[in-house]
Amino acid sequence: MDLGLGVSIIDAMDLGKERRTGSYVLHAEQLTIIETCASPSIRYILKGLKVLGIDPAEIKNIIVTHIHLDHAGGVGLLLEICPHAKVIVHPRGKRHLADPTKLIKGAKAVYGARFDELFEPILPVPEDRLVVKEDGDTLQIGENRVLTFFDTPGHANHHFSIHDSMSNGVFTGDTIGVYYPQLMEKGVELCFPSTSPNQFDPDAMLQSLEKIKALAADRIYFGHYGMTTNPTHMYEQIEYWLALFMEESRRLYAETKEEPMIAKVETLFESLYAKVVNDLAEKGISLNQEMEEIIQLDLRVGSMGIIDYLEKNKGK
Repeated sequence: MDLGLGVSIIDAMDLGKERRTGSYVLHAEQLTIIETCASPSIRYILKGLKVLGIDPAEIKNIIVTHIHLDHAGGVGLLLEICPHAKVIVHPRGKRHLADPTKLIKGAKAVYGARFDELFEPILPVPEDRLVVKEDGDTLQIGENRVLTFFDTPGHANHHFSIHDSMSNGVFTGDTIGVYYPQLMEKGVELCFPSTSPNQFDPDAMLQSLEKIKALAADRIYFGHYGMTTNPTHMYEQIEYWLALFMEESRRLYAETKEEPMIAKVETLFESLYAKVVNDLAEKGISLNQEMEEIIQLDLRVGSMGIIDYLEKNKGK
């Protein structure tokens, strides 16, 4: 899909669902892809490139906002088909793309028996094809197109966001949340903070949000999923929901701190999901089965991350 200003999005069909995770194509002298999703999505990305009339051999840069497998798990596989591409990654992520052993272990802890179905194969990236970008570094991909990289932790410590000079847009990965374009058809722009384990930090997330706000972007390109031309509303959503999530989490954690981890997570998930459903009902929105499944998945994984954070910080 053409998003204008030299940006296209390919639906990577993450988890077999439409409009779940996107791979962005920047049409420039140095053809650039941002996000690869997991390896089962690579066939959809290749189909999308074919529709756009792009030979994978033309691709010069593959950028991953962070190294979670739903954003970068397929990079090694895609790289095999893109012989002239380099992979651009946050400095804290480089070693894990070169040796994904710890990434695999962490994802198996979250996804369990579904791991192989969702993520295999995960291939290492040769070190000579990895390029690190530090906070404030730039990459010129066209005569009038410069990408600037900003360290934006909160969702993960190995996360950067990328400002695109041509579109005045920011590719935010998961730093400022998950966007649900399906609800736009019902007149609601909804965005939740992405609080998945195990490096979620609400204070760092808010600091990264302020850094992104300061860029005065016209567009936000979300990893999950799509573009908004209403950044201010998205910023307000993240601030609102993050505060609500953390207030409710701390309250429930104090009540359930002696219970097993799995019970704490389930209690929090049920409470947060009820609040979301009630909020949407007040706007006249009811969720269909597809949206129920997607939001429940995000809130369940997000509840794991919040409880993990509270465990590390003694409920504070």
